[in-house]
Amino acid sequence: MNEKLEQLLSHLETFLPKQLTEEQWRSSTVFRWRRRDSIFGSIGFLQPVKHVADIAFEDLKNIDRQRDAIRDNTKNFIQKKPANNILLTGARGTEKSSLIKASLHEFASQGLRLVEVEKEHLADLADITDLLADCPERFIVFCDDLSFEDGESGYKAMKSALDGSVSAQVDNILIYATSNRRHLLPEYMKDNEGYVHGDDGKIHPGEVVEEKISLSERFGLWLSFYPSKQDEYLEIVAHWLRHFGLSNAQIDGARAGSISFGLRAWLMI
Repeated sequence: MNEKLEQLLSHLETFLPKQLTEEQWRSSTVFRWRRRDSIFGSIGFLQPVKHVADIAFEDLKNIDRQRDAIRDNTKNFIQKKPANNILLTGARGTEKSSLIKASLHEFASQGLRLVEVEKEHLADLADITDLLADCPERFIVFCDDLSFEDGESGYKAMKSALDGSVSAQVDNILIYATSNRRHLLPEYMKDNEGYVHGDDGKIHPGEVVEEKISLSERFGLWLSFYPSKQDEYLEIVAHWLRHFGLSNAQIDGARAGSISFGLRAWLMI
């Protein structure tokens, strides 16, 4: 009877995601939260990322204020000092995600790990927290390009994870999120109809607006990013061309060419 039971359990294990081995924990610095459908329903699990982007803080130009804020916050987190969840908002292509990857590059040797969670899996944040809470490493839960439409379930899950849950926040986990939206939710002109003019002459937002800004305000640190000016953009392109092995003479030739420097640069790569 016991032998048949063991065979049955062994057979059922083939339908379950494989648990991370000790070697995978030791050798991996980045994980993705995945879900897999099985006969037991949809099951979440951590999947190691084999190929990790190698970006250093020194590679990121013209965002010194944001870079220093993230580096200092992450350093405090690693040293078990007070640190904040961070929301990075602003224009596309302003290296918001690259700053978080650079944080990993800087502090992975000191025990920092990155767990990437897609928006559709944010309802699993409580499960992810329970899974990581007792680990000795320090984890950044990374949500890239985050935004919500009205009524999405992940919105409330994120609010609870930040500070709205009955359970205490876990010491070894922070949330770093990037978004093109300031308040993560769509904003409409009609939302302004709820504003109230008080007797003190101040304008007070209505309930709709309060709800839409409540999530972003739960992040302890909020960093804004803006499109690069032309000379800043050219400096960034020149840096990456040197990174990929082009000489200063080739870069100067691209600058002087009839095609725009940026376009010529990427064609040369």
